[in-house]
Amino acid sequence: MSVGESVETEPRRRPGRAVRFGLIVTAVLLLLFGVPWWTLAWAGNRWPGAVFAALTAVFVVAAAAFPALMFSGHGARHRDGPARIADTLLGVVWVLFVWSVLGNVLRAVLAAAGVADPARSRIVTAVVALIALVLLLWGYAEAMRVPRVRRIDVVLPRLGAGLDELRLVLLTDTHYGPIDRARWSRRVTGVVNSLNPDIVAHTGDIADGEVAQRREQAAPLGDIRARLARVYVTGNHEYFSGAQRWVEHMASLGWEALHNRHVVVTRDGSSLVVAGVDDRTAAGSGVPGHHMDHEAALRGADPDLPVLLLAHQPHQIGGAVAHGVDLQISGHTHGGQIWPFHYLVRLDQPVLQGLSRHGDRTQLYTSRGTGFWGPPFRVFAPSEITLLTLHSH
Repeated sequence: MSVGESVETEPRRRPGRAVRFGLIVTAVLLLLFGVPWWTLAWAGNRWPGAVFAALTAVFVVAAAAFPALMFSGHGARHRDGPARIADTLLGVVWVLFVWSVLGNVLRAVLAAAGVADPARSRIVTAVVALIALVLLLWGYAEAMRVPRVRRIDVVLPRLGAGLDELRLVLLTDTHYGPIDRARWSRRVTGVVNSLNPDIVAHTGDIADGEVAQRREQAAPLGDIRARLARVYVTGNHEYFSGAQRWVEHMASLGWEALHNRHVVVTRDGSSLVVAGVDDRTAAGSGVPGHHMDHEAALRGADPDLPVLLLAHQPHQIGGAVAHGVDLQISGHTHGGQIWPFHYLVRLDQPVLQGLSRHGDRTQLYTSRGTGFWGPPFRVFAPSEITLLTLHSH
């Protein structure tokens, strides 16, 4: 998941921006790698010289290699080998950083209890290392598994009786990427089809990479079945990876790409407007014709019909409220993905996950995501395939 994108408008300031960016990256790396190094290798552990040297070498090499691996893996070339290493390293060091910080609370407790170094620091090191190992193994299993089905009932008072108990399956943030998950994708398709959906929606961030790179992983999306519609909107990651090509590819797989437009589905005499808007980062992406436009998405729609809106980010709920949308469905947040990253997500998004109400009419459902971005770990933020059952009363 990404907070957003920026557009260079004043090239003459680029050197200053590069310096600031470099300083920020250096500071972040020093914190992420330095705090675990201090906790596990230095502090009051008094390790034998060889042990201390080996631990220090591991952290120095990892910290030095990380930026190069990230640039190589997630730069213009999207090189999968370096990306896999960098993403895994990011997840490992984040978990170590978090639990090293918390481990120093334990250090204070042990100090108050009269436990002296090196025993005190070695207890902290052992606890931090053990917790991190358990969480990383569990988090990897959670990330790689086929998501559980999360079943949600939503009452839409304006929904016609003919659409009562409509079954809407939401996929989002599949993030097909450096780790080949073609088999996982086929199993997700099997689960979706077993739910007998009326509508299947994908609210963006299909992949990290171009269509040509991720074609095999995305192919099972073409086998998903829905009685009334299969609909899709772009997420922010499409704008790193050929957004228009993804729109066209989804259309070739039989999905309605709701590029600031809508369709109307009807059952037993009742109708529902299903609309979609581009991600909020689209306007700054430089992709011609892409921008978030609620007015265009709903132009010509019968104002008496209920509206289901696909929008990648919960942050886009303001436009939904302003245009009288009944239900917006979104992803983007991943539920935080790796605890406690959700606190940072909440700085940018109004909702982390679940069903929420906004204004007099509008409800928002935010999925924790079907896949994962970057680090192949999910800690206290499980993935989901969402079955939303819509009720008229």
